Order: sequence, then C-alpha cells, then structure tokens
Amino acid sequence: MGVQRLKSKADSTVQQAPAADVSSIVKGVIDNIRSDGDAAVRQYSQKFDSWSPTDFKLSAKQIDEIIASVDPQIIQDIKEVQQNIRTFAERQKSALQEFELEIQPGVFLGQKNNPIARVGCYIPGGRYPLLASAHMTILTAKVAGVKHVIGCTPPIAGQLPAATISAMHLAGADEIFILGGVQAIAAMSLGTETIAKVDFLAGPGNAFVAEAKRQMFGQVGIDLFAGPTEVLVVADEHADPYMCAVDLLSQCEHGPDTPAQLITNSEKVGRETLRCIDKLLKVLPTAPIASVSWKALGEVIVTDSLDEAYKVADEYASEHVQILTQNPREALEKMTNYGAIFLGKNTCVSYGDKCIGTNHVLPTRKASRYTGGLWVGKFLRTQTYQEVRNPEASGKLGRLCGRAARAENFEAHARSGDLRAAELLGDKVEWIEQTRKDLSLPQFGSNAAAAAS
Repeated sequence: MGVQRLKSKADSTVQQAPAADVSSIVKGVIDNIRSDGDAAVRQYSQKFDSWSPTDFKLSAKQIDEIIASVDPQIIQDIKEVQQNIRTFAERQKSALQEFELEIQPGVFLGQKNNPIARVGCYIPGGRYPLLASAHMTILTAKVAGVKHVIGCTPPIAGQLPAATISAMHLAGADEIFILGGVQAIAAMSLGTETIAKVDFLAGPGNAFVAEAKRQMFGQVGIDLFAGPTEVLVVADEHADPYMCAVDLLSQCEHGPDTPAQLITNSEKVGRETLRCIDKLLKVLPTAPIASVSWKALGEVIVTDSLDEAYKVADEYASEHVQILTQNPREALEKMTNYGAIFLGKNTCVSYGDKCIGTNHVLPTRKASRYTGGLWVGKFLRTQTYQEVRNPEASGKLGRLCGRAARAENFEAHARSGDLRAAELLGDKVEWIEQTRKDLSLPQFGSNAAAAAS
C-alpha cells in the first residue's frame, strides 16, 4: 500500500493532566459524595463552578421564566431539531421487534423490549453550551419510554444556561439540576438526599466527567467510554480542498485534543487543503482552539488509490467520517469502522452534531470496531422469557438438561431436569425416589406419565 504523509501528528501531543491525576481526583470526589451526600455535592459545586444555590433543582416556575427569556427563534430551532431527532429515534424503536416463537410444540420463547426505569443525562457546559446533547440524550431516552429522566448541566460563568435549559425541558426532562462535573455524575450514580439514584448515565463531558462515568460503570450503566471528538475526511481528486479544510476545522474547534485526518488519492487535493487550512486559521474566531488540535493532531495522507484510502480510513476507525468523492455511497460497501458516516459534499459532520436527526454521541478511540453510538436501543433492555406448556416437551427437555448439565459437572442443574422427566414422563430416578422417601413424600407414579401421554 503506497502512503505519503503530507502532514503528520506533531512529535509532542497536547499537554493534558496525567491520567493518574484525573483518576485520583475523580475517586476522591466520588468517595466524598458517597459518604456525605448533598453536603459534598455543594462543596464541590462551589469549588469547581462557584455555584451554591439554595436548590440545585430548577422549579417549574423557574424553567418557564428561563424559556420565556430565550430568543423565540432559538426556541423554534430547538423544536425543529428535536423533531428530526424524534422522528429518527421513533423509526429506530419501531425496528426493534418483540416476538414470541413456538420453538417446538408447546415450548414458547420470546423477547420484550423494556425501557430502563431511571436515566441521568449529562449536558456539558464549559467552553460551549451544548444544546444538542440535550436532544441526543434526554429526547432519545424519552422516545425509548424511560419514565424518569434527570438532566444535569453546569452553570456557565456563574449564570444559568438559558438555551440549554430550554432544550432540556423541551426534550422531556422530568427534573433539571444546575450541577456539573464529577459531582453531577456521582450524585446521579449514587443518589443523595435530594437527587435520586439513576440506573443509567448518558452524555459527553470532559476528561473528568468521562473518568467519573468509567469509575461508576457497573453500579450504573453508561452509554460510551467517550474520548475527544474525532474527524476523518476521505476525498478523491474531484473534491474541493476548501471544503475539506472547512469541514476538518469544524471539528477541531471542539477542543485542543481533536484528531483530524484527511485521506485522499490526490496529492494536489492534499496540498491545497493544507494551504486552505493555514489561511482559514488566520480568520477563524475559534482558531486559538482549532489550531492547537490541527497542529498537534492533524494529518494529511495521500494514497495510490481510493480503495487504499478507504482501507486506511477503516484502520483509523474514526468517530466521524466524511466522504467527499464522486460516488460517496461506495464508502458504505468499502468501510465498516466509523461512529457515523456522512456521504457527499451536501452532508457535513456538523449536520450530525447539531440538527439532522441522527445521534451525535458516538464511539471514539477506535471503539467503532466493536460498538455503535448512542441510540434508542441503549435505553431499552431486550429481555427474554420462556414458557413450556406441553408436559411431554418439558419432560424431554428435562432429560436433555440432565445429560447436558452432567457433561459440565453441574449436578444440581441436572437434577432440575431429572425432576421434570420423573414427574411428567415417569422416569425412574434413584435420587428422587430416595429423597422423596426420606421426606415422606409420595413417589411420582404412572398416573403422571399417563396424563402426559
């Protein structure tokens, strides 16, 4: 495979807090909230966000007042975006079929899709108010049928994030708490005097939020082990380098640690994209962030063919893959490793992030090799049930169970099967006869076998 690198990652990556420091800080916060509840939550909210209101939970009156303060156009846009997401999530849910199968006469197997009872959704604040995360998490959970959804979002610079709160309410949040960071994740996972424990956590966040979710996993379910945003563009010789540049930088502004790759079969497209990026970074308002990511983690790779470009892209298994080629749907056959794929020049990654209707909570760090992103099915538990109505079938299964279990040295399992074979088919089983005699119970007789036949 011929590969030429016009730009590689920088030798030194973006400086971040050491993983051990993040882990120990998060553990300390969780341990304190586990022991001290609301008092510890308030302590950390004051420490990290300078936020200590009388009540972290917003009242219905407060929510109404906040929504009334938001530009009506923003409210209308939120509703339109949420309708797109609702429509897609509802179609996903309709594809999850419950069924019942009579696998053999009188033996019924089935599955039901039951929603999780209580879900906690984290909506980040920090650098940007991520309204879209409210749509993706809270709304999707409600479409799944989750009865109670808690939403937590931090204050931004000591102020209520009015548009985010509006999005959370319109998405269907049953409770909204102005609470951020590790303290929000711990409070929802553990439960406190005022915040009820949830069964499942969803939503993106910074390194500390991600680590808190990792540490709480097992006590609660989580959507994904999420890392920094990723973007990869596959472009052929017909692609517009200016568009490649704009779309790569659109994701780099998420933070200073966003990997971004252009993989193309055209050296000309690669070099022109680099030239455009250099120019755009001089005028982009978020260049102080985007330029750090691009300089440290940006790559431009030229391959001998478009097929090779697809193979290289699949090895990256990026969160977002954008296809800027003459025949973009070809990528659906050529690639399998991606969080979400965006086909053609009319379909940018930003649409997926903000408005098109698919979910933007997606796997990173090559996790797309084994999982997809957040979707309505994550909030449902596909649970099986079994019923044997035919006595003869149960007796025969009992015989099979006895043999299968003894092959694994599971004697007690085998005896559950023996019991049905003896009662329903009249099998003579020594251990049953002896124990029933010792217990002064009547032996299974031929009447049961006759009835079964």
